[in-house]
Amino acid sequence: MANTYTQIHIHYVFAPKYRKATLDKSWRPDLFSYITGIVQNHGHKMLQINGMADHVHMLIGLRPTQSVAELIKEVKEDSSGWINENRLVRHHFKWQEGYGAFSHSKSQVQRVIKYIQEQETHHAKISFLEEYVDMLKKFGVEYDERYIFRVLE
Repeated sequence: MANTYTQIHIHYVFAPKYRKATLDKSWRPDLFSYITGIVQNHGHKMLQINGMADHVHMLIGLRPTQSVAELIKEVKEDSSGWINENRLVRHHFKWQEGYGAFSHSKSQVQRVIKYIQEQETHHAKISFLEEYVDMLKKFGVEYDERYIFRVLE
């Protein structure tokens, strides 16, 4: 689009169904590369991706050609298919319904990149659920605790 200039930074957070710790450290880098390819194939820029066995963080330079919801839908559908096709888990893999998406200004980008890079250090001190609820509170997002990344019942 001629004469269209944007700077949209979105920090996504999402988890495997029931927050199961199924994202094995041995193949997580390949998953992150695959997800990066999905993002780039849709014309966006992956600024940082990382995560733990039970969740993923990614910071995207989002183009206005696709909505926040459409992109995460594509990422989840395509990456769960990749996990299942490669038989990386014993059961049928699915992502948890829902996600977090938080916007950041240009001045915050380097801090968010560092935060995402340092997930292992961060999660030695705080659980994913605590981290996620803290993010929702920090951004002033109203939420219902019944729908915060359900655990296996």
